[in-house]
Amino acid sequence: MIGTSGPELLPNPATACAQSRGMPPPAGVLAPAVSAAPPVATTQAPAVPATRTAVLAIVALALGGFAIGTTEFVTMGLLPDIADGVQASIPSAGHVISAYALGVVVGAPTIAALGARLPRRSLAIGLLVAFIAGNTLSALAPGYTSLVLARFVAGLPHGAYFGVASLIAASLVPAHLRGRAVSSVMLGLASANVAGVPAATWLGQHLGWRSAYWAVAVVGALSVAAVLAVVPPIPGRAEATLRSELGALRRPQVVLTLLVATVGFGGMFAMYSYIAPTVTDEAHTSAGFVPVVLLAFGLGGVLGTALGGRLADRALFRSLVGATIAVGVLLAVMVLAAGQIVALTATVFAVAAAASTMVVLLQLRLMQVAGDAQMLGAALNHSALNAANALGAWLGGLVIAAGLGYRAPSAVGVGLAALGLVFLAASARVRHQALAAR
Repeated sequence: MIGTSGPELLPNPATACAQSRGMPPPAGVLAPAVSAAPPVATTQAPAVPATRTAVLAIVALALGGFAIGTTEFVTMGLLPDIADGVQASIPSAGHVISAYALGVVVGAPTIAALGARLPRRSLAIGLLVAFIAGNTLSALAPGYTSLVLARFVAGLPHGAYFGVASLIAASLVPAHLRGRAVSSVMLGLASANVAGVPAATWLGQHLGWRSAYWAVAVVGALSVAAVLAVVPPIPGRAEATLRSELGALRRPQVVLTLLVATVGFGGMFAMYSYIAPTVTDEAHTSAGFVPVVLLAFGLGGVLGTALGGRLADRALFRSLVGATIAVGVLLAVMVLAAGQIVALTATVFAVAAAASTMVVLLQLRLMQVAGDAQMLGAALNHSALNAANALGAWLGGLVIAAGLGYRAPSAVGVGLAALGLVFLAASARVRHQALAAR
């Protein structure tokens, strides 16, 4: 079965260089996977950097992820302030959040496909500059319509940045550490929920909501400086074309994995979208305790992101199946635990850990099955996750509107996780049939 060993995502640069000279691969270096891009004769890839260089580069890339994660979620905490500032109702101001998500969905595949030929460090810097521009426009937006447009622009580089950053990180380490390298970049996004979002929310509440976007823009500028300083130049795929990149969407394994991300991961969002009223109405706890539950969610996300990389290096596909099962089981526990605040908080932590593990595994799985279009695969993960956000919140709202209470979205999540397992089973069957046909 595919994924029973660690993912082989990119050709090891040292191997590629040796083979281009007619030499065997150096000892201890894995040969490139079948799906890896062939060496390009006109571009010589750098050797795998020393450990210190790789660590610094991954930290710089994670800092960019921290900035992106902060801007993605801070709007939710400042929504009443933003609504007052642009003279809109809270439901209308909620479209500001939707505009960012739409930017992610549109920008991830488009930019990743168009930018596959570009040098990867340059592409990462360009995406961060676009991110800074989007947040600067958000801070300067004079009214509601301009703010919605600015948030759409801010969302455009989100998925493509994580796509190219994941490929850069994977190219900086030996093959058996690539899962951990990618998860380390994703830790920037996870840690934003623990530190960046609370800090930016506090700033926005005390200095005005615009200050939160200014702060994010500053962190983005620091990320640009860090990437310039410590990330080595890495060539793009010179033979890539828009058609060849988008051709990955014709691969059954890519489509099935995107369905797992959209449907299976949507279960977590069905629960999390309504966590505040669940705390107050089901656990009968004051709204003042909601930040504690959100902190538990953030901490669980950090743990799960770190765990996901290690599991991917051991057994990618089986770990993805296990994480999806864990999400479904824990959401079922949430239905029972929602009435007691300690049990609820502990379950939220566990759901976040399992779901964040799933995010990393999905990212690496898409990089594995996308063939040469690995950056597109990694970027599409974030489009799918934003679609999962919309799907889960919508279905959760439907059962609440039907009068089934705030535990019902978690029950919906169980069903979505189960459907994700169906798509994983289909993926395993496709792989088995392909092997049998050889």
